[in-house]
Amino acid sequence: MAVDTRTRTHTKRTLTALALAPLVLLAAASGAGCGKAGSPPVKGPAPGSLPRYQVDPAFRLPASPTWSAAKRRGHLVVGAKEDQPYVGEKDPATGVYSGFDIEIAKMTAASLGFAPDGIRFRTIASANRETALQNGQIDYYVGTYTINANRKKLVGFAGPYYLAGQSLLVRTGEHGIGGPRDLDGKRVCSAPGSTPYQRIKDDYPRAELVSYDTYSVCVDNLLTFQVDAVTTDDTILMGYAAKVPDALKVVGRPFSKEPYGIGVPRGDTALRFALDDAIAAREQNGDWRRAYDATLGLSGRAPAPPPPIDRYPAK
Repeated sequence: MAVDTRTRTHTKRTLTALALAPLVLLAAASGAGCGKAGSPPVKGPAPGSLPRYQVDPAFRLPASPTWSAAKRRGHLVVGAKEDQPYVGEKDPATGVYSGFDIEIAKMTAASLGFAPDGIRFRTIASANRETALQNGQIDYYVGTYTINANRKKLVGFAGPYYLAGQSLLVRTGEHGIGGPRDLDGKRVCSAPGSTPYQRIKDDYPRAELVSYDTYSVCVDNLLTFQVDAVTTDDTILMGYAAKVPDALKVVGRPFSKEPYGIGVPRGDTALRFALDDAIAAREQNGDWRRAYDATLGLSGRAPAPPPPIDRYPAK
């Protein structure tokens, strides 16, 4: 692949600067293997700028075995992502999670009677979400989790609370990729077990698909010219592009609809409906918008109205 000399030089300068900052490289911790230094540094909302959510101390949900177990335990265990800027990100220095999905988890937990110090976040890779819910490793999952029919056979979903769309992240010097139809013969990176990965595999088979458990490693490989594009939801990609706008850009229009839901154990309908109620209430009282503005809104993405909640019946 021919690469413009000025673009390569500029990107190398960017990588050198980024190497001096804290990195988002988390692949070693997740067992995905090592990527080269170059991921955008951790950058997100200041803790003091985040909303505070009123906790309902009188809330009770005895019909939910998940909620009851968490109440006895004294805290919720919430699955999340840790390498998605402005959406779900973990600061490697402090261990603190931040982002829009993290705020969704906090506001819904408050409706269930749990204060912020009553939440334990646990990083779960995309490919392991259903297993973590089925095995009771987590109480619920908030991490760019697209609701679809196949997943509903394995877990339950509250929401959706946000509508994203699949897109492409490329280097700023790339002019040959403007959408998924330009991916023939290109090396495209995504996460296994994700809907974006499966869509490229099914709909654009001439692309050379590369996978890693974390998108940060995909971005490392993009910045170091080992892949030509990264594909996942536009929310995630815009976060990476916002951190190093002179090195990365999102191209084309979204080519899918990805309704984000909160994953719960499939048989716990009481918990699912309670989370539906919590999402609706937080949208109505303005907490949803305040959380968005303090997190995902920092990436420069204009807010869209949250989609209608799908309170589907128990099966």
